[in-house]
Amino acid sequence: MKRLVLPLAVLLAFAVPVIAQNHGGHPAGGSHAAAPHKVGNGFIPSHGPQTHSAVPKQASPGHPAAPHVDATTGRWIGHPEANANAYHLDHPWEHGRFPEAIGPQHVWRLAGGGPGRFWFGGFYFSVAPADVAYCDGWLWDSDDIVLYPDPDHPGWYLAYNVRLGIYVHVMFLGT
Repeated sequence: MKRLVLPLAVLLAFAVPVIAQNHGGHPAGGSHAAAPHKVGNGFIPSHGPQTHSAVPKQASPGHPAAPHVDATTGRWIGHPEANANAYHLDHPWEHGRFPEAIGPQHVWRLAGGGPGRFWFGGFYFSVAPADVAYCDGWLWDSDDIVLYPDPDHPGWYLAYNVRLGIYVHVMFLGT
């Protein structure tokens, strides 16, 4: 009997966290169809957008009125068409390219500043003037962000706020 207790205890220790997990991002016991759209709350997209022109431009019910990623579907909900020219740069990458790796495996913690100039890890960025209103709720000294390449606008990155699910165009300013 004593030989059976230790293996059973080990099995239970591994089984409880698996049973408690919320698989697929849906509420425990809920149906997939009834799950509401989710934005932010720690969701990190597995990739950036393929192109802004391929994503819807308007928010649907339950979504913020800002560029964001739907955590239920992973879809990037884009910027209004009227802003397309706001991201044109005469001199893309004028401060160089961000020298570190970007993408979902690289989460950065904001360390200070604001939309005009913010930093993390000794690197400085600024938010595109057309996007400043979208980052009103950002915590510039503590939010986590993930950088993705901007497929449509050379010289810009997309900074995705993990807490809010909102993304904005940012320019690398250097170290």
